[in-house]
Amino acid sequence: QVQLVESGGGLVQAGGSLRLSCAASGSFFSATVMGWYRRAPGKQRELVATITSSGSTNFANSVEGRFTISRENAKNTVYLQMSSLRPEDTAVYYCYSRYGMRDYWGQGTQVTVSS
Repeated sequence: QVQLVESGGGLVQAGGSLRLSCAASGSFFSATVMGWYRRAPGKQRELVATITSSGSTNFANSVEGRFTISRENAKNTVYLQMSSLRPEDTAVYYCYSRYGMRDYWGQGTQVTVSS
């Protein structure tokens, strides 16, 4: 039983920055993988970035070089630092965690980038 709670979403102008946080509760152990997905209006959900417990990261090509993902294993928390934001980044961002063989999802947080 794991609960994921996102925070940090909001409205920001193009070129600005925003930091998303996701805290996992209900487990005494660190997630093997944590990350972020997003769904823009009228589009399918897509992977944004992931990070393993050992620190290996993976980014979507569209955010490579602009976004940074990090985690604090002891707190079961993952962060997404978003810089040089574009209107195309506007979406609902979902936190994702894998504990063993089970996947968990947060409720999502809205990120809106104005032009």
